[in-house]
Amino acid sequence: MLSPTMTIIYVDSPERSADFYQRLLGAEPVELSPTFAMFVFNNGFKLAMWSKHTVEPAAKAVGGGTEICFVCQQPEQVDDIYQQWLAKGLTIAQHPLEMDFGYTFVAEDPDGHRLRVYKLNE
Repeated sequence: MLSPTMTIIYVDSPERSADFYQRLLGAEPVELSPTFAMFVFNNGFKLAMWSKHTVEPAAKAVGGGTEICFVCQQPEQVDDIYQQWLAKGLTIAQHPLEMDFGYTFVAEDPDGHRLRVYKLNE
């Protein structure tokens, strides 16, 4: 069986996006160039940014079509992150609310990629 190892998002400027995610997540990119950037996190997850101007084959869709998700253990963590991201000036697409799966909110990165923070219901 194949196991996914990385998510790549298509962005206008990988350098700008890497700066955004570095400030947001407190991690350094392991690779950074004008056309590509990549982060590797402690849990093994890799998040890469590829220039939408140079990706081949050309991307059919860009920001807003998918979500990068961050799970919390407590609802209070969702509220804390929401307040932190508001203070950092992130665009909020959905304010914290209870949904059928749990407590959540959605922010956006500079290219409109959705960033969902959530706490699953028990």
